Amino acid sequence: MNVIRRHVLRAVLIVAASVTVGTCAPVLAAAAPATGAAIVTIGDSFTTSTPVFGENAGCARPVTSWPSQLGRLATAGSIRDVSCNGGALDSGEGWTLVHQVRAAAADGGLGTGTRAIFIQLGLNDTWGASTGRAFPSVDCLVDLVRGCDLDAAAQNRVPDHTAVTGSAYADRSRAAVEYLRYYAPNARIVFVGYPEIFPAGSTSACMNILGNRVTQPRAAGWTTYIDALDRAQRDAAGLLGVEFFDTRSVTSGHGSCTADSWVGGITSVDELSSGAPIHPTPQGNSVVASALSSRYLG
Repeated sequence: MNVIRRHVLRAVLIVAASVTVGTCAPVLAAAAPATGAAIVTIGDSFTTSTPVFGENAGCARPVTSWPSQLGRLATAGSIRDVSCNGGALDSGEGWTLVHQVRAAAADGGLGTGTRAIFIQLGLNDTWGASTGRAFPSVDCLVDLVRGCDLDAAAQNRVPDHTAVTGSAYADRSRAAVEYLRYYAPNARIVFVGYPEIFPAGSTSACMNILGNRVTQPRAAGWTTYIDALDRAQRDAAGLLGVEFFDTRSVTSGHGSCTADSWVGGITSVDELSSGAPIHPTPQGNSVVASALSSRYLG
């Protein structure tokens, strides 16, 4: 009887051990495939590098834009560029931030495989009581009669720089950022600043027109707005817990009318088919694309 009981007990222990091992063993389930584009870019004409005229006008994105160049540099995968000329946070009738986010999501551009979302917006928005916008209000810069000083905002010729704050920028982009976080949970969301057009703190501005340097000595209305926007983007990034890319830093010393300018003027008719005045040149876009790739996708 004792022999039988020993055999039974041994069998029970073997079965129990096998059940325990089977229960504790890790279950190896197939990982769900990553979805979405690896890179998503949202922005305005500084992002698209839309030319003044030609077949690439409108929302088409030429190969010289920084998203296009970034796509060729990045080895992380596909890029979904939904930037459009005239894009803004929430002003006007063009492609606002919400419109562009929807466009990115519409064809599966957002997902678990999205690594970085770059947003370059704000320049085309109205701010404060002024109805003026930086573009097409660039004509303020070449108005040699009235100038483009701080009083230009009250005249609705440029945005009101006093209304351009980090909290205001954050409020105008918060809903879109929360949406992106939900539908692209692994992505780094980056507010991309604007390049150096004129040095920070400038009160004058100039543009290269057909080989001649045209200077606006009273440009504080426009230049102060650009400075305020740079600070607002940086501060808003901190408030929303996203990142800020200091484009001004990587393009420093190459503003309009510098010896080695990465900002377009009107030097020839052909130039207007590859970009727009007071917008980045292909070289400037190349520098930005390389810096973004190195910092966020390297």
